[in-house]
This record gives sequence, C-alpha cells and structure tokens, in this order.
Amino acid sequence: MAQWTSAVGAAQLGRLLNSQQDRPAGPGTRRPPAYRALADGVRLLVLEGRVPVAARLPAERELALALSVSRTTVAAAYEALRAEGFLESRRGAGSWTAVPAGNPLPARGLEPLPPEALGSLIDLGTAALPAPEPWLTRAVQGALEELPPYARTHGDYPAGLPVLRAMIAERYTARGIPTMPEQIMVTTGAMGAIDAICHLFGGRGERIAVESPSYANILQLMREAGARLVPVAMAEGLTGWDMDRWRQVLREAAPRIAYVVADFHNPTGALADEDQRRRLVDAARSAGTVLVADETMSELWLDDGVEMPRPVCGFDPAGSTVVTVGSASKAFWAGMRIGWVRAAPDVIRSLVSARAYADLGTPVLEQLAVNWLFGTGGWEQAVELRRAQARQNRDDLLTAVRRELPNWEFEVPRGGLTLWVRAGGLSGSRLAEAGERVGVRVPSGPRFGVDGAFEGYVRLPFTVGGAVADEAAARLAAAARLVEAGASGGGEAPRTFVA
Repeated sequence: MAQWTSAVGAAQLGRLLNSQQDRPAGPGTRRPPAYRALADGVRLLVLEGRVPVAARLPAERELALALSVSRTTVAAAYEALRAEGFLESRRGAGSWTAVPAGNPLPARGLEPLPPEALGSLIDLGTAALPAPEPWLTRAVQGALEELPPYARTHGDYPAGLPVLRAMIAERYTARGIPTMPEQIMVTTGAMGAIDAICHLFGGRGERIAVESPSYANILQLMREAGARLVPVAMAEGLTGWDMDRWRQVLREAAPRIAYVVADFHNPTGALADEDQRRRLVDAARSAGTVLVADETMSELWLDDGVEMPRPVCGFDPAGSTVVTVGSASKAFWAGMRIGWVRAAPDVIRSLVSARAYADLGTPVLEQLAVNWLFGTGGWEQAVELRRAQARQNRDDLLTAVRRELPNWEFEVPRGGLTLWVRAGGLSGSRLAEAGERVGVRVPSGPRFGVDGAFEGYVRLPFTVGGAVADEAAARLAAAARLVEAGASGGGEAPRTFVA
C-alpha cells in the first residue's frame, strides 16, 4: 500500500526548484555537484512546507526531462534525500517526501511560534503584537458584567450577538457606508470569515484571483479548499495595484472570487487609492466576480497625515459585488478571535445557514468584550496605543536593518504591520533556513506567492523594537553570511524547524 497522500508533478516541481535562485558564485566559490544542489532544493521545499510531507515525487526519468538533467543526477539526489530522511521509497509505489525522525511536521502557512520557544528564537514570522493593556482586561471585565442574560440561553448565535451586529453596522454607517445589522455576520476571526466565503462562493476547482504577493495563510486556506489560484502581480513598490492587469485577468480568467487587501496590504504595506478601488470594483462587477475586501489593517495607519480612502464597499452602493471582511485581531489583539463579514442581506443569510455545518457560532464572551470596546471608546484608545507601538517598532527595525544589511532594499509603508524586503540577491528560502540556525525566525518570500514566486524576498513584521530589533537584524545579517558562504545548503537538516 502506498504511503503518499498527494502528488507533485514534474513541471510543478521544476518551477519550484527553478525559483530558488542564489546570487552568482564569486571567484573561488565552489558550487555543489548537480545532484547535491537538486537534493538541497527538494529538502528546502519540504522544510518550508511548499512541497507537503507524504507527497509523491515524479519518477526519475520524468523529473530529469523536466529539469534537463541526466537521470543519474536525479537518482543520486533521491538517494541523498533517502539517506537524510527526507524521502521514502517502495518498489512499485514510487518515492514520497518525508521528514527525519524527531523533526516536527512543517506547516504550510505561518503559524505562531509557541510561547515557550520565544526565549531562544526571535520571532519575525507572525505579524501580531502583545495585547494593548489595560484595555484587554477592562474589556473582559466589562463583558463579564454583561454575560448573565446570555448565560441563561443556549449560547449559539450563528449570525453573532445582535448587539454586536448592530454596533458594527453603526460603525460602517459612521464611515459613510449605510449598513443594517442584517448585513453583518460575526465570525471567529478574519480567517473564519474568508473560509466561510470561499466555501459559499468558491467550491473545489473554482478560480480565485489573488494579489501577487498576498497573505500566506489566506493563500494556503484557499489551496486547501481546492481553489485554483490566479495571481495578479502587484505594481512595483508601494504604488499597489495595476488596474489594467486586474481588468484583463478578471475578464479573461472569469474567477468566481477575487481577494484583495487594499488597506496596508500584507505583505507589501501598499495602500490602494480611491481611483484604484473604484476601478477594481467596476472590473469585478463587469466580470461577475465577487470581490472580497480584507480590511483587517484599515485602522493601522502609522504616520501623521495619512488620509484613508473610502472603504472598497463604498464604491458598491448596490452591495452586489463587494464582500467586506474585518477583524479585531490585527488592530487590537490576535488572541481576540472576533471577525465579521459585511455583505448584502441575502449573502449573510446564506453564510449563516451554512454555519450549521461549521462552527455554529463565535464565543459569546469575546463578542461582548469587543462590543464593550466599541461602545465605550476603549477601542479607539487601544488602537491608538497599538499604532504608537507599531510605529516605534517599525522605526527601530528600519534603523537596525539599514545598519546591518545595507544592501537590502525596501520601501517604507505608512501603515500596517509588515515590511517587504528584497534580500540583496539572496534566496529568501535559504535565509529562512539559515535564520533557524542563528536564532531568528523569518518567513521567506515564496510563502506569499504562487508557484515559487518571490524567492528573493523576506517579510519583516513590526513586532519587535529596541534592543530586540537590533539583535534580530544582527542575526539576519549572520544568516545572510551563512547563505553567502553556502553553509545553509549542506546536507545536514537544521536542528529545529518552526513554520
């Protein structure tokens, strides 16, 4: 019986391997043998989760043709992977990926680092800050005072607590977007919202247009749902969205859904202007595409004088095209797993009906806590504290990276929580692996792309400041030296792996 649970085609594996471009070797630098480079490339893809564990690899002859190398090279690479524990084989069943005994399974998204590991590893993987106290404690205390009437019910509110739905609707109305409570569904975080939307509109095999790059965990959620991702390249720097390209993709690919982060885009930090938003909504409407607008970063402007454009849904007065997703997780605290969907009432009814087969509802106590924050002004004070913290971290990180890694390139976003960095010609995947060795966790660019794009990038979040930011940059510089020296490409697996 075969041990593999999925398969990777030769063409797909070839694209992933070809994306791993290191800078050209300098004088006197010895390149590894071809089989060793191939084995290292496959091992790196497995460690990053870009090729899943228990995935059947192409036959030797098939991969050799796809890569234009000899079958002997592929056979030697497979043998090296088997010796290192990254490949298992059985006659008649083929070869499939594995991880050596004792290694945790690599995740395919960006999972938070376990708190117990924070002492030995600086975490630049997750764009999330500690809770803005005392507002978390006050919100929970306020929620407990409001809890008794709800405790006398069954506690299941598939659409969300009526008081919170009304409060969220009022907040949209105050932003100039008239909204009824019937247009709101409360979810378990933004991920829960987008998962529900994908299952309602997407379906297995449906096309979903996504920015390229885009948020890694959402891309993986869509892959797991069986979607066919259609990448639409972002413009260079912070200019954001290429509307001609978007209109072409929506017209020609006719995706059922398009997913965008127009407010301080994750990972680039770009902010779409009003003209881009209007044209994107018009293009989606013309193509019959549901446009999912992720607003989770919309309140995280960091510089004075930033004028926020109207929400994307403000350009869809009929409510027939745009579905908006919001969340407390980025602006307040990731541990506050409260998100919401704003859409036409019939869409909300369909989402609520489908929830009977998912999670039934969102925790009542957390909904009451967010409602307390919205109703007392605590939200605005907590978010202002969050902005000040992220702004200081951003400035500290920029200073440290410029000092330690002067050849790394980036544009400074005016909001959000992330910096998108071109890593001086180095492989982001190899930097991530080398970073594990020197005590810093950083996600590589390909996690934010489709089919191996952005190998030369890493994403840095505004989650550490002061001396920790200095140390993080110093460790990144040490990782870069390892990659430049070729030390991260050896056959020995890292001692630890954090996804």
